[in-house]
Amino acid sequence: MKSDVTRAVRSCIAAMILAAGLSGCAGLVAPRPGERVADAPKLAVGERWVYSGRDGFRAPDTWTETREITAIDAGGYTVSVVQHGPAIDVDRQEAWRAPGLVVVGALMDAETRRFAAPLERYRFPLYAGEIWNQWVDNYNETTRKPGQINRYVRVSGWEKVTTPAGTFDAIRMRVLMHLDDGDAWRWPTQCNYLIWYAPAVGAAVREEKDAEYYEKGDARDGGVAVRTQHTVLELVAWSPGTP
Repeated sequence: MKSDVTRAVRSCIAAMILAAGLSGCAGLVAPRPGERVADAPKLAVGERWVYSGRDGFRAPDTWTETREITAIDAGGYTVSVVQHGPAIDVDRQEAWRAPGLVVVGALMDAETRRFAAPLERYRFPLYAGEIWNQWVDNYNETTRKPGQINRYVRVSGWEKVTTPAGTFDAIRMRVLMHLDDGDAWRWPTQCNYLIWYAPAVGAAVREEKDAEYYEKGDARDGGVAVRTQHTVLELVAWSPGTP
């Protein structure tokens, strides 16, 4: 039987998404005078972030993930994302309209999605208490299916975060997502992420990702969650680009 803890977590996620939907203008409130904010980064070609990644529980998969700005033009930014590990070999590209605005990119793992309107991965300037909530139509090139996802973000505040690349002042974001992969046999995937964004490197320095779905039938009356993601990404190295 599904534990009371699992029920509570799912109820909390649902309530937070509902609250965001009922108060969509909350994220439009400007930061208070003098409040610390994270402004949009000034990125250049060659800017590179290297992460160590692991996913799973008892015997997790591990990999090195490199994200690099490879081109900038009037249309935005082209970003290479390469993941290499014993069981992982991914080489894909993202397209950003501007820092934080994703036209082509991944939501959960290493899939490539094309968004009908830019996905707000970050809504700059970031500040404590900021909220935004998006329903975005997209086409998933991995599954070759269109769909609509919901992505809710709440920015909670500043923290010191220590990674293999060093210690950073970072602002923490809670990200809740409802994906579009439900079918006749299962409910859509629910994602619950924590992301720490550091202005010093213009990117996240740590990401914690958990995702699960429930099979249909008696899933909502005592089914067991199928956990599909338990990931930690930490920044290992960063190098600036050439203006």
